[in-house]
Amino acid sequence: MRTVFFGTPAIAVPALRALHETTTVAAVVCQPDRPSGRGLSLTPPAVKVAAAGLGLPVLQPVKVRDGELSARLRGLATDAAVVMAYGRILPEDVLIAPRAGCVNLHASLLPRYRGAAPIQWAVIRGETATGVSLMQMDAGMDTGAVYTTRSLAIGPDETAGELAERLAALAAQIVREDLAAVVAGAVVASPQDPALATYAPPIRSADAV
Repeated sequence: MRTVFFGTPAIAVPALRALHETTTVAAVVCQPDRPSGRGLSLTPPAVKVAAAGLGLPVLQPVKVRDGELSARLRGLATDAAVVMAYGRILPEDVLIAPRAGCVNLHASLLPRYRGAAPIQWAVIRGETATGVSLMQMDAGMDTGAVYTTRSLAIGPDETAGELAERLAALAAQIVREDLAAVVAGAVVASPQDPALATYAPPIRSADAV
């Protein structure tokens, strides 16, 4: 299986490594380097660093809606794209560029906690369980049909950072155990029930108090 990976922060690195172990990764797409630290020097995202260590080519498009990214993806002739915490909404031409489209590893039990900060909101709201959902991406915000979910309990004193590490490992497990069957069409996706949806918007400083 030939794939491309979309991801940016550290939580996505275990999934990238699992994808590299189980498929041929044609390219890794992450956000551009950002200024960081006191000197505001350009710092590469964690996924870029990991991809370089694996010898994988990295794309860091400034724009995703100008047609250039989708053209690059079509040229790679991939079977699927795997997305985890990329940080941008992908347009339709990118979503359909791989043969089987794009699947997303979302760190919640969908349709609960759709959005940018599912881990943090699960902790803030005192949830006792969460997980990772592997879903087919569509034009909505985490609204696509779900292929599989894996769940875990949230410890009573667990921080969002600690939980993120365990969810990252769970996402990697899904890549190793479920992705091939999904791309082969052997797994039927279940539509989400919008009546059960809850949302996890970006965290503001006031939310973390």
